Amino acid sequence: MSTEQHDPDVYGQELARIGHHQSEATGARFTVFQALAAAGVSPEQADEIVSKLEAGAVAGAHTWISESSPPHGSEQRFEDGWFAGVRDVASYLLRVADTTATTQRGLAASSALLLAHHRQPASSASTPSAQEPAPALDTEKVLAAARRCTWALAAPSEFLGPEASDEILAAALGAVREDERAGYAERLEAFAEQHRARLEELLRAYGPGSAPASHGRYMLAGRPESLIICERMEAVPFLLRSQWDKALEAVLLDDLEFAWGPRTRLSR
Repeated sequence: MSTEQHDPDVYGQELARIGHHQSEATGARFTVFQALAAAGVSPEQADEIVSKLEAGAVAGAHTWISESSPPHGSEQRFEDGWFAGVRDVASYLLRVADTTATTQRGLAASSALLLAHHRQPASSASTPSAQEPAPALDTEKVLAAARRCTWALAAPSEFLGPEASDEILAAALGAVREDERAGYAERLEAFAEQHRARLEELLRAYGPGSAPASHGRYMLAGRPESLIICERMEAVPFLLRSQWDKALEAVLLDDLEFAWGPRTRLSR
């Protein structure tokens, strides 16, 4: 059996190539959203258009995998294992395509918000608003909800610890928009319930005690704040990345993004 898949240098090179493609795709998607907005296409329609394109790309990978064949002259047992693996991968890609086509929403709006933020004049921060100020986010309530949800999804022996990092929490909650502050704790609890199995798998595969964690990576997996970060990855990935890059190392978010596998990857 080849040992190449266990070579950290080879794996690192693969991650770098994947990261490059993801970064290029993020920039391209951002440009497409800008062009569609300029053409008068609503955010909802833009999300639908882009999600169909991305689902089609995944479907193309499904076709390529499904049509692959084992090396000529392989033994029957090898061929049986090959085709069983192909069926598993193809089925997974089909699920990814279905999910991408039907659930990728909010990205166009997030892109527009980020663009507006970058275009905002520096002096506008000192301009009084004529509107009522948005309610302050109840940080303690949100963190308590995250702790309850995370403890419910992991055994105490697997939990990294409830102590929160102010910087991590500030970056995660900084991506909660003003119109989302009221009831955000309840939204977080609903997110945890909806993605319960996926969160359990993340903790099992990348949390404390896992092989990846033993190498000093995926330090956010198993922390209460990780639930907030995953929810924001799904809701406003561009805004989360913008807030994160202001104060924290990108590798922390990159690792959790890789482990969670959101619809939109922004890792470098």
